[in-house]
Amino acid sequence: MSATLIRRSLLKAAPLVGGTVVVLVEKERDKLPIYPISSPDIVLLDTPSTLEIQIGTVRKKFTKTYSDAYSQVQGVVSKWIGVEHAIESRVKALIPPTESITPGILYVGIATLSGSIIARNRLLVTRLILPPTLFVLSMNHFLPQTFANISEYLGSLEDTYFPTVAQKHAVANAHTRMGLEMLQESAANGKQKFDAGVETTVDKIQESTGLKLREAMGWGKSVTEKVESKVLDAVNAVEKKEESPKTDEKFV
Repeated sequence: MSATLIRRSLLKAAPLVGGTVVVLVEKERDKLPIYPISSPDIVLLDTPSTLEIQIGTVRKKFTKTYSDAYSQVQGVVSKWIGVEHAIESRVKALIPPTESITPGILYVGIATLSGSIIARNRLLVTRLILPPTLFVLSMNHFLPQTFANISEYLGSLEDTYFPTVAQKHAVANAHTRMGLEMLQESAANGKQKFDAGVETTVDKIQESTGLKLREAMGWGKSVTEKVESKVLDAVNAVEKKEESPKTDEKFV
């Protein structure tokens, strides 16, 4: 009502300017809706600051570095566990179940320490050679199967990683075996010759003195036992030959 009164008063009071009339036009306002209008959804955007972005980048880099280091450590640990299992299985394979290790390894240690004690005031070469020599000899004597397994394993490693050295080692072992065999043969021949010389000497003394040295030394019994065993072997062989044609005739 007030708006219309104001409009009328302005129209009455409007002057004439150059034969024109100034007309004031009031723009109609938008009408309010009858039904209630729903309020629009308000969406809040979380925009991080520059400091937060830098902190997140550093955190991601640190997490990646930590995960890489942890994976590397786990890899090293798994490899070490694999090495432990391999060593354990190898040791179990080298030690035979039929051989007792507890007293044998104690004797080997005592022999090795004795060698180092004996060679304490000797030459440097003796101090270097005597303990390992006694170790090898005592190992071969008290733990022969274990020593053989260890030697075979070391030989396989030598063949795999050092074939040239293994070939030279094989040649040296062959020469050593040949030398040992020749030494054993010469020792056996020398013993036979010595025994023959002693027997001839005893026979001559017995003939000249009339003393029964063979019976006193027990040689007569051994000789008669050898002769009897040879005679029995010959008789058994003849009997077997005689029985074989009889069995053939039965089958025919």
